[in-house]
Amino acid sequence: MHIIAGFIFLSFCAASKPNPKMENKPIHSILQEVVDSVPKDQFLEKLMQQDPQHFGEILKNRLAWNVQVIYTRIDRGAKGEPILQQHDFNVDPARYFYPASTVKLPIVLLALQRLNELKGKGIDRNTTMITEKGADWQIPVYNDPTTPDGKPSIGHYIKKILMVSDNDAFNRLYEFLGQEYINDQLHRKGYNSAQILHHLDISLTEEQNRQTNPVKFLDNSNRVIYEQPSQINTTQYAARNDSIGQAYYKSGKLINGPMNFSKKNRISLQDLHNILIGLIFPDKVKPNQRFNITEEDKQFVLKYMSQYPTESVWPPYGADTANYWPAYGKQLLFGTAKGKLPENIRIFSKEGDAYGHMLDVAYIVDFKNKVEFFLSAVIYCNSDGILNDDKYDYNTIGLPFMKNLGQLIYDHELKRQRKNIPDLSPFIFKYDK
Repeated sequence: MHIIAGFIFLSFCAASKPNPKMENKPIHSILQEVVDSVPKDQFLEKLMQQDPQHFGEILKNRLAWNVQVIYTRIDRGAKGEPILQQHDFNVDPARYFYPASTVKLPIVLLALQRLNELKGKGIDRNTTMITEKGADWQIPVYNDPTTPDGKPSIGHYIKKILMVSDNDAFNRLYEFLGQEYINDQLHRKGYNSAQILHHLDISLTEEQNRQTNPVKFLDNSNRVIYEQPSQINTTQYAARNDSIGQAYYKSGKLINGPMNFSKKNRISLQDLHNILIGLIFPDKVKPNQRFNITEEDKQFVLKYMSQYPTESVWPPYGADTANYWPAYGKQLLFGTAKGKLPENIRIFSKEGDAYGHMLDVAYIVDFKNKVEFFLSAVIYCNSDGILNDDKYDYNTIGLPFMKNLGQLIYDHELKRQRKNIPDLSPFIFKYDK
């Protein structure tokens, strides 16, 4: 609930006389009692209770599976302005989860923001970007075979991230931005839970992740128009004590005890949810929370967030039906679906799964039935408690939960009355094919 902080403040300020029951209690205990006294949001819980077949185990294991859900209902005012109402289930920013590929969404937005800051240099998202090698362990990139001309660019990396969650593309944007810029900007925007500290799918030390590759941008004649040297982040971030699991494998050896995640990426579900809301409806977040991107940038991101890989010519995902299908990466509502999807629905989302965690952050639209809502969720699918054993319950727990949760909220949205019908035409895009 978003009234907790104010409730705590008023509770203490209103006390004109000392309370003998509270005098000898530690402050954290007093604060917890005040928080516990605030009525909890029961909407999502009651909705799930109506479907025990699909949510009985979810409700029972909410803490063990670290299930967290945020649903934002959208109504429209007389002039079409969005009116948002949020409902939470089991959300606790103090309970760590590994955010996996969901961190790619803020990185995409920061990359476009950074390009706008550098527009005086004559570069944009389509300018060729060469990633150089500034240390022995770094990986250079001089070409990209998934583009029509073989030239790598920020824009093409963003396409790969949004359609199939490409890890290499994320790493190239991470190196372009640098660790310091990423975290400084997210914190300035009020997303204080964020610590984006490392590349993905590459094993590097903490210090190696602090140093990013030099990059340069080329014009159409392959002349260098902007160079950025290697960056080293010396900022020390708040110490953490995040750990997960009962045991984990390291270098093929089983280590008994939780795995330490204190130096791994972190961002809360609420911050991810708010970042997506700010992209879709910029006026619904504070000005400082917005990313400095153009309307054209926004439309570019929304198009490729919602485009299915099977609709993509470049990158040629549409020709690779063995590895990609329409609902690839669309966990909420579609789950494990491999067939044709309903034409009236589009999902603007960023998902992720790693270390037993499955997440999705989505804006779901039904053009035919005039339905729209935000839904974000995370679940920990690791019944044996062992990390790095490649035995996670994504298919038996994670994906069914995501599909059923999306269907639950979608069915609720279909039934509820709306005073004003939304105009969803701004979210209709012409895709590659």
